[in-house]
Amino acid sequence: MTLTVEAKKSIIADYARAENDTGSPEVQVALLSERIRYLQAHLETHKKDFHTRRGLLMLVGQRRRMLDYLRREDPDRYRTLIGRLGLRR
Repeated sequence: MTLTVEAKKSIIADYARAENDTGSPEVQVALLSERIRYLQAHLETHKKDFHTRRGLLMLVGQRRRMLDYLRREDPDRYRTLIGRLGLRR
């Protein structure tokens, strides 16, 4: 796994909506974004690692679907989340 337990706990604590919240879209998108950043850095040095590239594309698609869901359900939470994560959309 790319994230240490401490890093994952800190991300969950930053984006959780309640005390024991680990499944809200905000938390899931934040964790996916961190994994995506790690894989992007990996692929900068290992340009021919096509298996990792496929995994990265799958994670990006999963994050996109999660963000589309959040945008449909609650546009204010969506705008807040992409602002905090620094995503373009």
